[in-house]
Amino acid sequence: MNDRSGLSIALGALLLGSVWTQAAAQLVADYSPVTDERLRNPEPENWLMFRRTYDGWGYSPLDRINTDNVAGLEPVWTVSTGMTEGHQAPPVVNDGVMFVTTPLNSVLALDAATGDTLWQYRRQMPFDIRLGHPTNRGVALYGDKVYMSTSDTNVVALDAATGELVWEVVVEDYNGGYYMTGAPLAVNGRIMVGVSGGERGIRGFVAALDSETGEETWKSYTIPGPGEFGNDTWPEDTWQTGGAPTWVTGTYDPDLNQTYWGTGNPGPWIGDARPGDNLYTNSVVAFDVGGGEITGYHQYHWNGSWDWDEVSAPVLIDITRDGRTVPGLVHAGRNGYLWLLERRADGIGFVDAEPYVNHNVFTRLDPETGRPEYDMERKPGLDKPATFCPSLHGGKNWPPAAYNPVTGLFYIPANDNLCTTMAGEEVEYRRGQQFVGTDIRETSLVEGADHVGELQAWNLDTGERVWMHEFGEYSNWGPILTTAGGLVFLGGTADRYFRAFDGETGEILWQARLNSGITGVPSSFAVDGVQHIAVQSGWGVDAAGSQRRVDGLFGNPETIVPQGGVVWVFALPRN
Repeated sequence: MNDRSGLSIALGALLLGSVWTQAAAQLVADYSPVTDERLRNPEPENWLMFRRTYDGWGYSPLDRINTDNVAGLEPVWTVSTGMTEGHQAPPVVNDGVMFVTTPLNSVLALDAATGDTLWQYRRQMPFDIRLGHPTNRGVALYGDKVYMSTSDTNVVALDAATGELVWEVVVEDYNGGYYMTGAPLAVNGRIMVGVSGGERGIRGFVAALDSETGEETWKSYTIPGPGEFGNDTWPEDTWQTGGAPTWVTGTYDPDLNQTYWGTGNPGPWIGDARPGDNLYTNSVVAFDVGGGEITGYHQYHWNGSWDWDEVSAPVLIDITRDGRTVPGLVHAGRNGYLWLLERRADGIGFVDAEPYVNHNVFTRLDPETGRPEYDMERKPGLDKPATFCPSLHGGKNWPPAAYNPVTGLFYIPANDNLCTTMAGEEVEYRRGQQFVGTDIRETSLVEGADHVGELQAWNLDTGERVWMHEFGEYSNWGPILTTAGGLVFLGGTADRYFRAFDGETGEILWQARLNSGITGVPSSFAVDGVQHIAVQSGWGVDAAGSQRRVDGLFGNPETIVPQGGVVWVFALPRN
């Protein structure tokens, strides 16, 4: 047992009106520190980080809930977060203690077996902040602390047992257009975070903080400055406002000690304003965890002009090509291509890529480097409109894809058949304000299209799509969970259903209609040998705006989705 002489402090940190049980008291007193070894090899019953494991699979090895019995799944408890807008964080679970974050940077610690509230931390936003996306995508656990990045560009460290603030560190100035939405990544005593704000003329970066003190150990920019490799891909001083935010948590290879982060759009959006490749925007960038040096990159598309952020971190999957095993980086791009790359000690190599949704911009890829060539009629310019597919929301936006080693398939939450018509316009940089420079004129459907949202399953070794489920006239914004029980879970549609699919066939085996739409990352955990499935509901942000446009395209009335965040936990009935 940990020395918790401050147990009375933990009791005082409980929410007023919450149910305090002996079991809850024991959870607080016996909180299990999260070590590097546990993060590398988490116990099957725990979900200790954003995607559970450093490789980003989004996979649980628990199999008590499986294709034979999932139809009996039922809710066992719910907790209202008291917040509206898009709830996107996974329920993170450490030995029966659950941590979830909400919009506007609230953290809830819950008894994972009962839903009883242990403590809550509420962040007070500055009065002068201009909020971008108010969402938050979760916590990192390390040692006896819980870490969250905030909309006002702080990282906070909380005592996991009490919720008390241990330290907080300002990472950047929110008045400069910066904010943070992604869950931190904890590796070897470092808490790594990235930034949002590419639409505000920021200069993106990934920073690492000391887990005990919050002291910055390194900070690496995703836009190279003068004298650095790649700075010549930016004209004059445009690198200072070049964008390349990360938005979403990176992945990590312990053998190479490299972490991989996806980067977003350049600023402003239209490439005519900044001729050149504009490194490292719309790329995957590899950083050495020890010192933060950039060790490799792959740019998915150069001189980005479509707002195709490529911020989803690549998933680390070994794939077979030409009789050899390739240590892969797999990325379902917002640009509509499924990218297979190779992670190496000395960089990132190109393996293969092909479109997984309707695409009309790339005319070919260089077979050695993967560099695309463009149909320039599909590339918006200053005062030059262009219609391009996929739409600016992309073939897949931020919601994570997943890999299941049991089925051997890679699952993509896709949106197909959508296009955008956009033109560029002159824009002047003003610190902290919108720096986009676009006239978005229309969203349209590919001719003859009868659906938008899709769940796709791919065999990466053969490069074949194995099956696809269509969601009709709904877009799909559902992060994916896969399990050893052969199941695929996701929500993501405005009809509010949370669904379980057979991972081999795509058949819907179970569904439950929740209080609101689901853009939360699902997770799975076990308490006392009982497997649970957990997810946050709470509709809003880009998913809501996208569905409004899709409703209009199909001539439907606006889909009304109730607001309000709720943590839902499901299990099979006890015998």
